[in-house]
Amino acid sequence: MEWEIVMGLEVHTELATKTKIFCGCSTEFGGEPNTHVCEICSGMPGTLPLLNKRVVEFAIRTGVATNCTITQNNKFDRKNYFYPDLPKAYQISQLYLPICRNGYIEVNTKDGKKKKIGIHEIHMEEDAGKLIHDEFEDCTLVDYNRCGVPLLEIVSEPDFRSAEEVIDYLSKLRAILQYTGVSDCKMQEGSLRADVNLSVRPKGQAEFGTRTEMKNLNSFHAIERAIAYEAQRQIELIEDGEKVVQETRRWDDNKGYSYAMRSKEDAQDYKYFPEPDLPPIEISDEQIEEIKSTMPELPEEKRERYLNELGLPEYDTGIITGDIALVKFFESTLEKCDSPKDVANWIMGEVMKLLNDSATLTENNPLKPEALAAVINMVKSNKINRGTGKKVLEKVFTDGVDPEKYVEENNLAQVTDLSALRPIIEQVIAENEKSVSEYKAGKTQAMGYIMGQAMRALKGKAPAQEVQKILKEILG
Repeated sequence: MEWEIVMGLEVHTELATKTKIFCGCSTEFGGEPNTHVCEICSGMPGTLPLLNKRVVEFAIRTGVATNCTITQNNKFDRKNYFYPDLPKAYQISQLYLPICRNGYIEVNTKDGKKKKIGIHEIHMEEDAGKLIHDEFEDCTLVDYNRCGVPLLEIVSEPDFRSAEEVIDYLSKLRAILQYTGVSDCKMQEGSLRADVNLSVRPKGQAEFGTRTEMKNLNSFHAIERAIAYEAQRQIELIEDGEKVVQETRRWDDNKGYSYAMRSKEDAQDYKYFPEPDLPPIEISDEQIEEIKSTMPELPEEKRERYLNELGLPEYDTGIITGDIALVKFFESTLEKCDSPKDVANWIMGEVMKLLNDSATLTENNPLKPEALAAVINMVKSNKINRGTGKKVLEKVFTDGVDPEKYVEENNLAQVTDLSALRPIIEQVIAENEKSVSEYKAGKTQAMGYIMGQAMRALKGKAPAQEVQKILKEILG
């Protein structure tokens, strides 16, 4: 039997505000445990929340960028559950009137076509604290620094049919959130995480199967592996005559399997009711238009411009525009070196290699745009050859040297006096009589060996095309 995977995503992204959603505590990542906490976000009796206006703006920006309808009269609700990381025993969220609804993001399918993934809603809410399980001490600690950090939950329709569609959607969503300044989307810090709701059904069946939810997946690699595992687990259960249980599961990426956490809750289990301490939010047409007028160039718009105006290859364009850090690096380099294709080639080749080999994130790239531009310009002007340029760039990456000074101090510049090349090349020819004879006898591959010897004698400091030209002139 051929099976079909059906998936929907709940994506949580922490917003790039300086303070929390309902109080003035810092949202900075990495503070000492329980130092970014006050009476409000810790749920002390008698305190009242005050909505951060920036959160509403970010929600609208996200809705506009994902083709949503903005709910101009929306409100908050209380989601009630008791868990140690939630000091109030409820979470302020949005159920009945979320701020954004009925949007979509286009993804690429396996057959190269475009497909719209529906966005059911986007709602604002507060994050919970973080549980820290200390196996050595056999206890669990709670850090409330994250409690009250503003979140957007972006809920898709169950439109995904493959892990590839999921990853493409998340990549594009991440880029949108970064471009609009809504979130830094640092998955390693938990500022972008996804819950995957997954079920399987026989190919062609209209009815959905029983779904499970895998919580807090925070890397593309983990998401791909978790989808493959869970789909196979459900298929095997059904084929063995067993039933899939609706439940929440946790994925262990180190061990490569998931395990049940609890039965899957529905909305009624949380006993939602309107938040009594916050008034409804009214958003005017003017507010929406003002935000629309300040929207930056979005990923798809930038991709089209790179393709059509700059003439970049589609693959390179997709990689660069998918990461705001790469976009900024590319465009800043381009200001110093007016050659889009050269800049893109160096970024896609040498820069990405240096980042990957050193396990450096693009946002932590130590290279400065002006340094890369200097290397490219030296190669273009034949001051150095490309091989030397690669070595210089590596030195800039590891040691932060000034590329032009490094070339001068280490005598790496190419020979510009072409008349000085000829005597050295003639000497190489005299020392390689056998290869010269073979070349003159018709073995053209011998030229490669002679060329190599000439470049070695010149220590790679001569333009290869000029060396080859002189060789052919002498050898006839």
